[in-house]
Amino acid sequence: MTITIVAGARPNFMKIAPIIDAIKAKKSQGVAIDFRLVHTGQHYDKNLSDTFFEELNIPYPDTNLEVKSGSQAEQTAAIMIGFEKELKEHPCDLVMVVGDVTSTMACAIVAKKAGIRVAHVEAGIRSGDMDMPEEINRMVTDSITDYFFTTSTYANQNLKQLGFSDEQIFFVGNVMIDTLRKNESRLKQPKLWIDLGLREKNYFVMTLHRPSNVDEEQKLKSLIAQLVTLAGGLQIVFPVHPRTKKLLQDMDLAFENLHYVDPLGYLEFNYLVKNALAVLTDSGGITEETTVMDVPCITLRENTERPETCTIGTNVLVGNDPKKIADAFQNLLVGNWKSGATPELWDGRAAERIVNHLVKIFGLG
Repeated sequence: MTITIVAGARPNFMKIAPIIDAIKAKKSQGVAIDFRLVHTGQHYDKNLSDTFFEELNIPYPDTNLEVKSGSQAEQTAAIMIGFEKELKEHPCDLVMVVGDVTSTMACAIVAKKAGIRVAHVEAGIRSGDMDMPEEINRMVTDSITDYFFTTSTYANQNLKQLGFSDEQIFFVGNVMIDTLRKNESRLKQPKLWIDLGLREKNYFVMTLHRPSNVDEEQKLKSLIAQLVTLAGGLQIVFPVHPRTKKLLQDMDLAFENLHYVDPLGYLEFNYLVKNALAVLTDSGGITEETTVMDVPCITLRENTERPETCTIGTNVLVGNDPKKIADAFQNLLVGNWKSGATPELWDGRAAERIVNHLVKIFGLG
């Protein structure tokens, strides 16, 4: 059995790393299973993409479609054209897609039209926000998926409501957490720790990238100004792409305690997260990591596709509501943040479960 695994963006790399390890382990036991790794090139900056392969010990892709940037339609079309050629030249028994990026949806469509079964890792999650391109990617991918590997019972329920059978849905846990568990002891202090004089639990980490937060200049100015003020002099470390950094600085978004830094590798970024007082973000994946590391997380979104990070974990949704944001900071700074727990099956063995299920599905052992 040959599985074609698709990686399109940096978070995908973190999710495929433990799956590749689990496939290799089965193969070493004599199971007839192998993989081919396809990088679509959706994120193509060498410093941002290659770092993850090196740090997480992922083999370099067998091919890179090198689609690079473009509009949603341009990128989707380029991925589909490139992936169709890939499947013709390298047939497989299963295409595995992960997450919810453009590559996830595009490659799932190509595979199904080629008569190849599709497995979706991190299937069934929903935000209910159709303004998010990722939500459309999730819905389209899941509508044509054969095997769903889920991170939570919420995701299971979403899929069952769509009419999918129990035989197709496999609650396995969270492969992103597999990677975190494996590398927690390897987290590495970045140089900026010394340069900025950071101290444990005495600074914030911030990430912003969603259009609802960053596309309107006045809204972004107001949001950052409020966060900086509420931080009460504590430092905010903001890893941001160099192009975005220049844009923000040109908008006169410069504050003494706000530090724009270049994007960090996996080990350095998570070192900062683990030792932060809290994380300010509009990302989904980071809320999973903060939950497992028991770090307070203030999510600047109205909704989340990962509700377990709020109901079980350390995450709180505040959107762009100034009062909700202020209340969250007040609770945090007086030591009144809620206690979190680790969601079911987020134990570092999700990839092992995925591969075990595939072995049974395909009658390999």
